[in-house]
Amino acid sequence: MVAAVEAVGSRAEAQRLIDAGRVTVNGDVPRKRLVLAAGDVVDVRVAPPAPVGLVPEHVDFGIAYEDEHLMVIDKPAGLVVHPSRGHDTGTLVHGLLAHQVRGGDDPTRPGIVHRLDRDTSGLLVVARTERAHRRLQRMLRDRTIDRRYTVLVHGEPPPAMSIDRPVARSRRDRTRMAVDAGGREAITHVKVRERLDGFALCEAKLETGRTHQIRLHLESAGYPVVGDPVYGRRPPTLGLTRQFLHSWSLEFPHPEHRDDPERVVHCESPLPHDLVLALQRVRGS
Repeated sequence: MVAAVEAVGSRAEAQRLIDAGRVTVNGDVPRKRLVLAAGDVVDVRVAPPAPVGLVPEHVDFGIAYEDEHLMVIDKPAGLVVHPSRGHDTGTLVHGLLAHQVRGGDDPTRPGIVHRLDRDTSGLLVVARTERAHRRLQRMLRDRTIDRRYTVLVHGEPPPAMSIDRPVARSRRDRTRMAVDAGGREAITHVKVRERLDGFALCEAKLETGRTHQIRLHLESAGYPVVGDPVYGRRPPTLGLTRQFLHSWSLEFPHPEHRDDPERVVHCESPLPHDLVLALQRVRGS
């Protein structure tokens, strides 16, 4: 692995590339502590240069917490987190550039530790330093970031359930995800908060964080998210124009003070107005 370290300039940078899956040995992502053998082929994909035109913009979003190391953002529905096809401007990243966000090997996602779907509202954490980004990503992998969502579903789910079904990109529609035995591990814990007429207001806790995980898992269990245009399988209802899914609680040890039990970041986000109105409609109030 010495050649890889020299190629990228530092051992720390080499480790970041390995953690990001940008290093392969004989075509495969290596397991930790792999010892190279004679004849092994190591391939390093260095991060591409920053794209031209990624500049700060005025973007509306809330800030639930911030210090010199990180920020917890309260994202409104409709806001795309990072640039992608069809979203070259006006993303959360463009709005964050003025807040000194940093970290990660993808120049289109500086500081981004995890993401929310465009039409999912609520809390997510972003890094302001390289070290905070590495530590937050490690905490995410180690499942020490507690992420809880409020979600309204169709049907009558049990009082509590854990959905453990692997998730992969759909083989028939690449814009969707699917439960797939060959996919990545995905676990969602769900508790019913309130039963309504044909609906249930629930709390979903992520143990893993795959794309569309909560929406797909609930649909696969027979309780699709109200208003979900992709996995909902129901006509629009309750006046919603997006899925009833809100990241309401985020809690984690501060990455610069992980051994201090007093230094815990805990943020909560109130239910947005459109979801409050939908609840009022289903409650008949």
